[in-house]
Amino acid sequence: MKEELYTIPLNDAMNADDECPFCFIERNVEQDLLDFVLGSGSSYMESDMREQTDRTGFCRDHFKKMFDYGNTLGNAWILKTHYARMIQELQGQIKSFQPGKSSLKNKLMRHPQRHNPLSIWAAEKESSCYICKSYADTYDRYLDTFFFMYKKDPEFRDKVRNSKGFCLHHFGDICEAADSRLHDKDKTDFYGMLLPLMEQNLSRLGEDVSWMVEKFDYRNRDADWKNSKDAIQRGMQKLKGGYPADPPYKGVR
Repeated sequence: MKEELYTIPLNDAMNADDECPFCFIERNVEQDLLDFVLGSGSSYMESDMREQTDRTGFCRDHFKKMFDYGNTLGNAWILKTHYARMIQELQGQIKSFQPGKSSLKNKLMRHPQRHNPLSIWAAEKESSCYICKSYADTYDRYLDTFFFMYKKDPEFRDKVRNSKGFCLHHFGDICEAADSRLHDKDKTDFYGMLLPLMEQNLSRLGEDVSWMVEKFDYRNRDADWKNSKDAIQRGMQKLKGGYPADPPYKGVR
C-alpha cells in the first residue's frame, strides 16, 4: 500500500518496536499539542485560541506538564484569562445556588450521586481539558486509520502481527473500536491474531520483571540481565500505558 501522509505516523509507530504503538502516537501528539499551546508559535497570544482554552481549561495532569514545559509567560497568559472566565462562571453559579435537602437514599449511600449544582459544576471543570479533548479527536482518527490499514495493507498487518502488542489501556480501545470498524467476518481473523499476541507479550513482560527480581538474589549477581534492565518502566507501560521513565517534556524552543 502506498504510504500517505495520514498513514506515516502509524507506520512510524509500528517501526519503533515499542511496547505499544498507540502509546508512541499518544506521546507524539501530546507533545505536539504542548508545543502548539505554549511553544515558540505563541498560539496562546491568539484571541481565538485563548477563547477555547478559557472555556475548556486543562486537567490536573496537563497543568503539571504545562508547568514542566517551562514557558512562564505563556502559562501566565493562559491562566490570567482562564481565571477571569472561571470567576465569572463561579459568580453565576453562586447567584443561582440554593442548598437542597439531602435525600435518605443519598445519606445511606457510601458514594452518593452528585446532585449539588456547585459540585456538578466543579466536577465538569475538573474533567474538562483542551489537550485531552484535542487528543481524543485525533486518536479517534488514528483508530480509523489503524483498521483501514489493517484491512487494506498486508505489510501493515504483518507489522501488527509481529509487534509487541499493545498496553492494556489501548488494547481495550482497540477491542471496542473493532466492533464498529470491522465486519463480523473480519473479527474472527482479527481477534485470532490480537488475543494470542497480547497473551504472549504480557507473559514476556511478566518474565522480564520476574528476572529483574531474581537478579537481586546474590546467587544471580553475575548472571546476564537478559531483557530486564528496563523491565519496570516497560512493565508499567504495558499495564497502564504511557512512559513512566520519560523526563518532563520541555518543548521545542
